[in-house]
Amino acid sequence: MTEQENFAPAPTTGSSSLDVPRWARIAAHAVPFVILPSGLWRMGVMLAIPGFGTAEAREHGPGLDLYLIVLFAVSEGLGLLTLGLIQPWGEVLPRWVPLLGGRTVRPLAAVLPAALGALASMGVVYYFFLSIFFEGFPSGHTQVEEVVLTACYLPLLAWGPLLGLVTYAYYQRRTGR
Repeated sequence: MTEQENFAPAPTTGSSSLDVPRWARIAAHAVPFVILPSGLWRMGVMLAIPGFGTAEAREHGPGLDLYLIVLFAVSEGLGLLTLGLIQPWGEVLPRWVPLLGGRTVRPLAAVLPAALGALASMGVVYYFFLSIFFEGFPSGHTQVEEVVLTACYLPLLAWGPLLGLVTYAYYQRRTGR
């Protein structure tokens, strides 16, 4: 299926009335906030704040810093995309979007990436915590660093389930199922 086939022309009569359940709105708005602490931890490592990361990590130089900034920006960007599942721009692309602006988003064009994102985030985060649970932290971390890292990454456990719930609500609303 081509990019153009994922989108249909926008309806010409009136605007879509979003009947988003309150719980779905709350869940969608929570996603960027459950991602934020892990990003702040990454910034703490980058800025060499005591309690964030090891001295060894701080010695990796600008490559690590760039990686941490990009990972923070991409994670938050993906979290903010969750809002598209409850906003009008998740149903009709804004007119300023090149080539596709003003077209209606077909439900599966949003549901498939969102569902895959929910599964991927759960896979990565749950693997991370299971590896720490069974194997412990890598050597070189102080107890304080382990506590700070755990506290900052713990909210990520909610990312996948929240995204999955919002995706389900979007699918139900858009398909009537």
